[in-house]
This record gives sequence, C-alpha cells and structure tokens, in this order.
Amino acid sequence: QVQLVESGGGLVQAGGSLRLSCAASGRIFSIKPMDWYRQAPGKQRELVATITSGGGTNYADSVKGRFTISRDSAKNTVYLQMNSLKPEDTAVYYCRIVVALRTYWGKGTLVTVSS
Repeated sequence: QVQLVESGGGLVQAGGSLRLSCAASGRIFSIKPMDWYRQAPGKQRELVATITSGGGTNYADSVKGRFTISRDSAKNTVYLQMNSLKPEDTAVYYCRIVVALRTYWGKGTLVTVSS
C-alpha cells in the first residue's frame, strides 16, 4: 500500500504564492514519477505538472512559467511552488503516483485564489 498526503493549500489573493507538498509513504522501493492534478468545481480533473524519476518536468500550458514542481527523494516528498496565482487556479490539488501498475491518489488540498 502507498499513502499520499497533500498539504499547503489555503486562501490567497491573486498574484500571491503557495507551496504545496505531497508526502508519499508505504511500499515505494525506488524513485517514481509523480504528478500534480487539480479539479475545479464543475470541471474534470486535469494534469498540472509531472516530475519524472530522473527529475525531468512537464507542465500544463496554463501554468508554465508560474508553477514549479520539485522533489526531495530522501523524504519521498514532491512540491508544487505556485506563483502569480490567478482566480482560475482555484481548485482541489491532488498528487498521484503509480506503483506496480496501481494508481494512488491523495485526498487533495484546496487552493482558493481571490480576485
């Protein structure tokens, strides 16, 4: 079993910053790619950012240049630094990992950006 716990969400004004964390624990025996997704009210869950096992990163066009994904492999933790936040970034943010062909999700952390 693998557990993911997100933290760091909250209420911030437009233009502000937040840093989300996702701590992974359980039966993880090597560095895995990890993703951040988000789901806004009434919308489908969408991929925001990915970090590969080698540290490569990919971002959705909507967050490029504003968000940065990183990881601390020793702590099995992935971060999402979010700068220049916009009201349209308001969503529940989830992290995801695939281990042994099984997908695990955290419970999410709510980010609300006020205008």
